[in-house]
Amino acid sequence: MEERSASAARLFDIRRVIGLLFVIYGVLVTAAGIFVSDADLAKAQDININLWAGLSMLVLGLLFLLWLRLSPTVPPPSRREADDGGPGAVPSAGE
Repeated sequence: MEERSASAARLFDIRRVIGLLFVIYGVLVTAAGIFVSDADLAKAQDININLWAGLSMLVLGLLFLLWLRLSPTVPPPSRREADDGGPGAVPSAGE
């Protein structure tokens, strides 16, 4: 049961959720910026804000996913490991 909860915690890490949302929205907004009409560009003083915002969101999302990859979530030690003095256990003052 503890292994399942640890894998669920890694699966729903907030960095993964934020990263995936930014990547998805970044792709959509970048596509809107690529297929923009000349009339829409003229309204925005020839600045393709959708393209720049989409690329920025894409980069931010990829940075979140890179951060998740380089620094994965470490689950807390199980009760059995803590009781047995296994990895992550805190030694008592007499040891």
